[in-house]
Amino acid sequence: MIKAIMQLRFLYVILLICLGTLPALAQKIIYSEPDEDDSRRMRFEVIGKVSGNFLVYKNTKNKNYISVFNNAMEQVEKTELDFIPDDRLINIDFFPYADHSFLIYQYQKKKIVYCDAVKIDGHGKRISEVMTLDTAHIGFGNSNKVYSAMASEDKSKLMVFKINAKNRKHYVLTTLLLNNNLDLLKRSQFGLSMEEDDDFLDGFSVDNDGDFVFLKGTRDNRENILKSALFFKEASSDSVFSLNTQPEKLFLDEMHVKVDNVNKRFFMTSFYYAKKRGDIDGFYFFVWDKNTKRPVLQNTLTLTEELRREARGNNSSVRSAFNDYFIRNIIIKRDGGFLINTESYYTTTRGIPWNRFNYLYGYPFGTFDYYSVYSPYNSLFWRNRFDNRQNVRYNADNITILSFNKDGKLEWSNVIHKEQFDDESDDRISYQTINTGGQIHYVFNVDEKRALLLNDFTLSPDGQIVRNPTLKNLDKGYEFMPKYGKQVSSYQFIVPCFLRNNICFAKVEFN
Repeated sequence: MIKAIMQLRFLYVILLICLGTLPALAQKIIYSEPDEDDSRRMRFEVIGKVSGNFLVYKNTKNKNYISVFNNAMEQVEKTELDFIPDDRLINIDFFPYADHSFLIYQYQKKKIVYCDAVKIDGHGKRISEVMTLDTAHIGFGNSNKVYSAMASEDKSKLMVFKINAKNRKHYVLTTLLLNNNLDLLKRSQFGLSMEEDDDFLDGFSVDNDGDFVFLKGTRDNRENILKSALFFKEASSDSVFSLNTQPEKLFLDEMHVKVDNVNKRFFMTSFYYAKKRGDIDGFYFFVWDKNTKRPVLQNTLTLTEELRREARGNNSSVRSAFNDYFIRNIIIKRDGGFLINTESYYTTTRGIPWNRFNYLYGYPFGTFDYYSVYSPYNSLFWRNRFDNRQNVRYNADNITILSFNKDGKLEWSNVIHKEQFDDESDDRISYQTINTGGQIHYVFNVDEKRALLLNDFTLSPDGQIVRNPTLKNLDKGYEFMPKYGKQVSSYQFIVPCFLRNNICFAKVEFN
């Protein structure tokens, strides 16, 4: 009898051990075979999961394709998008749904830029006629990226817009609001005065009601933001409402907007400085309620010395700890609180000191017929993948995560410590987040014994960070580009990889 009880206890312990290892066993990687034409210089975009297949866009040798992978990451089809004119594609955006995806793309013929749309199925096949949504006339030699496209959080609304900046003092914005069948709901056009030479627009977003919001700012010699305003356009209206968002004697850095669809609000945040070209002092918050048309939050949070000490890298002082940090993404909570992910990200160049403002604002904008909306972190045709500057090292270090309640008060903060660098490009550094419901995964490469291994850290709702066991099936020779990956379901993540001189794709499955 005693022996039987001991055996049962032993089996019970073994069962607990097995259950405890399930999360690690459930997180695995499946690789695709590289196509011989998929060189390291290929342009690509992970579209998403459509009709059970994983779709990836590829642009190689001036041809456009959709690669279709099954659940085993076997390429079952490769469909050429022969309706897109060769050598003339300017930009393309993808809006995947459960059983189809929309492609909205722009290309140039002579002096005309066309914005077209088409619907494809889960095999990459065209299942609609090509629809011309809009056209724009441009001058020769000017920037030809005219249109920007975005979707609401629930994908019920799509917004396409262009900004005519031929008159530098008076921009003309044209918006096309579409439903999820690409039917035109509302076309609007309105003017916007740009009084100062360093005025700029940013933070364009559309909510689930089709309401449009963006920010206007004024810089001091293209550095600190001296003035900022929020502009709001209701879906059914042709006019915009604006209000000042910035207190006096406060200098902002880079403004970010996030739609809070649950609470019908728009959230704006930025790092702020107490003086020009000073050290980053903390966060500035502005939350506007569209029902009451009033701000519900406007305050600052000063970074404590304890947080600065925890977040700083090897080469920064406590006071300057956040000077090379950037806000990467914002997660809105259902109760109106918010989570902010920030990352230390900078370059080092022999003989040239790091300059935050050159990194943020070193690109041209507003100098051509049309104003191009620029996204430095997640835009297919603006990536820094082919920047061949010599003697440049790209660095991505610690991730600092901060959680705030609906009143902008800090609830908790935590730091994921990492050191990443690359002398070729910034493809393999930085990170990606995957929200699996109860946890947020932070996935990035770590250099271990001269090999880059994909690491997975999880963040719990109360701010606890856990480093998970090494993912199963991390084969040697694969180098991941996690920041270009995409979450395609509640537990699946498609991430591009280098395999020698080719690009392939891998599916990561989380518990």
